[in-house]
Amino acid sequence: MLGIGLVNMLVALDQTVVSTALPSIVSELRGFEYYAWIASAYLLASVVTVPVFGRLGDYFGRKRFVIAAVITFTVASLLCGIATSMPFLVFARGLQGVGGGMMVGTAFASIPDLFPDPRTRVRWQVVMAAAYGIGTAAGPSLGGWMSQHLGWRSTFLVNLPVGALALYFIWAHLPYYRREQVGEVRIDWGGALLVALVLGGLQTFIEAVPKDGLTGGNLLLAGFVVIGAALLLACERRATHPIIPLDLFRDAQLVTLFTLSVLSGFVMFSLIFFAPLLLQGGFGLSPQQAGLLATPIAACIAIGSVINTRIVLHLPRPTAILSIGFGLLVAASIGIALATPVTPHLYLELSMAAVGVGLGFILNNLNVFGQEIAGRERFGITTALLQSTRMVGGMLGTSIVATIINRRYASGVDDALRVLGEPVAAKWRPALADPRILVDENLRDSLLAQLKRAGLEGPGLLDAARHVLVQSIHIGVVLTGCAALAAALLVRRISHITFRTR
Repeated sequence: MLGIGLVNMLVALDQTVVSTALPSIVSELRGFEYYAWIASAYLLASVVTVPVFGRLGDYFGRKRFVIAAVITFTVASLLCGIATSMPFLVFARGLQGVGGGMMVGTAFASIPDLFPDPRTRVRWQVVMAAAYGIGTAAGPSLGGWMSQHLGWRSTFLVNLPVGALALYFIWAHLPYYRREQVGEVRIDWGGALLVALVLGGLQTFIEAVPKDGLTGGNLLLAGFVVIGAALLLACERRATHPIIPLDLFRDAQLVTLFTLSVLSGFVMFSLIFFAPLLLQGGFGLSPQQAGLLATPIAACIAIGSVINTRIVLHLPRPTAILSIGFGLLVAASIGIALATPVTPHLYLELSMAAVGVGLGFILNNLNVFGQEIAGRERFGITTALLQSTRMVGGMLGTSIVATIINRRYASGVDDALRVLGEPVAAKWRPALADPRILVDENLRDSLLAQLKRAGLEGPGLLDAARHVLVQSIHIGVVLTGCAALAAALLVRRISHITFRTR
């Protein structure tokens, strides 16, 4: 469990440390258009690999895949730390996502192997919550401090010692479990390939349509995704050992849990990745200040998980804890959407804390509820699908929210510049339309000097740009609040779940 907890800490560190350093990364390597892809590349690679290795773990045992996952993730973290361009960093993040997907699909499914009794399993989630809490609580402030004093590369290299420790404990102590097979297992490679193509095409389509509209190429891509999904459906129906067992989706309870997982990922990743941009770019805070203000998200995920283990076993209707969690996410989204640069920091920290506690009530329970419904023979694939659907939600959230922010920010800056006349607007539009000027102090000072020489009120224009960025992020946060509200209402579709002692 210590080894699995360290694997969980790796995932947590990567989500929180890197998100705080994103503005600094974009500032040095340039290319704000790749901002969302730093997150999306990881999510896309993870969402493809989670169900594949979750199913392979069901067939062949999980230990070998957990070891391979830790090695892949740690090597990819090293590549991220030495990246010299945004495209290379996006590639390395994709490789990191492959390792992360393997870890999520296999390490988390090892817990029900160790603890078949769900009541015992719920109590042992404290270890996972503590590991995740250490990684997430330290992540924002650590990421802000490291990116400010040691450079953003150190935020990736911090994964190396944690990965080495996780590898040792998994290698030395994780038991090797493999369920008995009846007959030869035929791996569904065709299904695995189609899963990758369909999800990759869907991600590309989500990125392209908001930017270019429904062009001929995008319509062709949509057709490719639909055809690929149809082929995947046919392939899984024929496969003797399908990567994605279709009968799981005949259970309305599991379908509801998968939908809730998508919505939780949408809210979680959108807030984690864009809250630092709001604090640094919109409110003008330093990376370290932004990291400290975002710390309650991470710390309170662990606090919420610990509280959850104390109360969920005693609730007459355990699924009610999900409604409470999503309700907290709705309240937090409203609070962040109403925040301004003069909002007291305590108010911001309370909103961030509500996000963390809400997620603490949601994330582990989705896994436990899903495992109870699916049964032991499908622990791996059910856990993997819950994790991968959460990542699909994160992929959708970061892509949609980033598109809204980019388009709204560019439009708002253009409107502000037009007041000065079209010739002036045309000259300064490229510089002011790049949000890097709001997070990079050197770039901002250089632009202010140029504007002053041109006889323009530079600080006023930058204040207008900050105001537009804050409004743009607020729109994205309102959208996440709507997703959380839909999830809170959807929880009522889950029938009563009783924890059975085994």
